[in-house]
Amino acid sequence: MTIYPAIDLRNGRCVRLFQGKADQETVYFENPAEPARSWKDAGATHLHVVDLDGAFAGSSANLDAVCSILRVEGLKVQLGGGMRDETAIDKALNLGLHRVIIGTRACEEPEWIGSLVEKFGAEKIVVGIDANDGMVATKGWVETTKTDAVELAKSLQSMGLRWIIHTDVATDGAMKGPNLDAQKKMAEAVPECQVIASGGVTKESDVADLISLSSEQPNLEGVIIGKALYEGTVNLQNLCGDQ
Repeated sequence: MTIYPAIDLRNGRCVRLFQGKADQETVYFENPAEPARSWKDAGATHLHVVDLDGAFAGSSANLDAVCSILRVEGLKVQLGGGMRDETAIDKALNLGLHRVIIGTRACEEPEWIGSLVEKFGAEKIVVGIDANDGMVATKGWVETTKTDAVELAKSLQSMGLRWIIHTDVATDGAMKGPNLDAQKKMAEAVPECQVIASGGVTKESDVADLISLSSEQPNLEGVIIGKALYEGTVNLQNLCGDQ
């Protein structure tokens, strides 16, 4: 299982929000290249980066910070937040990103994802499906739609999508453990997609639980870990030694 340390960007800094709420922010690093280098030194091969300003405003706003992360060699970086048109995606990929993550517009226009996969390739496009009690949350989790998360995933799979990040909003940043049932349900529903679990990892045993689940659901490809790394309740070096 691939471990994806998370770096959330806001105003050029590395922060974490509690359940995506803009008014509940903790700043961890002024320079986001610092955690990127730290996670690389601990054995990480991938990073999950979110431009929070882009997620809230609808357009990328932290590309300078992204570039500083990309200068840390040996990491495959995926970026989400504000990827709502082909120009933004093209610009992001040209920076040297491994993949880009589409969120809000995938829910609003699922058919658009098929055209992106065709243009950029199935390995470059990831859809982030953020679920609040099973329903899709969009626009930086500010809005909860009436779209069922699993049904959206099935629809996107039929259009050629092969990568999904499934975030359980209620557990993200809450340090209460992941929603294993929700992650299993998602992975089962889209056998042709690689699913990256996100939300709730608090301790190393949570990762062990997801690894165990991935033995039943081999398409549960990875896990994103954020706050637990910054608060020190998970030791990345221990986990990456098991990859």
